[in-house]
Amino acid sequence: MDYAPARFHRSQRQLAERGEPFAFSPENQATFDAAVTHYPPERRKSAILDALYLVQGQQGYVSRASMRFVAQQLGCTPAEVEDVVTYYVMFFQRPVGTYTLAVCRTLSCALNGAEQVTEAFSDTLGIGVGQTDPSGTFTLLEFECLGACDRAPVVMVNNDHWQERLTPDRVPEFVEDLRVRGLAALSGCHHKVE
Repeated sequence: MDYAPARFHRSQRQLAERGEPFAFSPENQATFDAAVTHYPPERRKSAILDALYLVQGQQGYVSRASMRFVAQQLGCTPAEVEDVVTYYVMFFQRPVGTYTLAVCRTLSCALNGAEQVTEAFSDTLGIGVGQTDPSGTFTLLEFECLGACDRAPVVMVNNDHWQERLTPDRVPEFVEDLRVRGLAALSGCHHKVE
């Protein structure tokens, strides 16, 4: 029996931006210190998501320097922090625009034109998926299900805000409105109860 020679593949892993030395602002340090009290001391690592949201809120993305800082704060390894950062799509490992535009690409949105919405964003902004426009205002992303299938296609902005039923022909107007009015331009999510 003949065996094919072993072939090795190169890892597709990309390191996060190194970033400047990082430390929480006094306010974020206080918020973090309060969050870890919700866990037993031996489970301090359970506050990792809290810490990463604080990092991203403070500097806009999660750098390698901030991963090391979080690891020190939690008493774990930088690799354990990196595992979480690379698993969840809502953490950015490089600087992003003021507005991250995440177009849902799963079935309901796809059937209602999400691919064309992404193409319209790409044409309007002059960037591809995963890129930031030259002004640093917009980063275009594609995400899996955003959970508003009955309002497809859906775009999530900055991991927290929504534009529902966006059509490709309305994208240029939407981009300009977002540029001028900011988050007030968004339709919101009909699922959000306030």
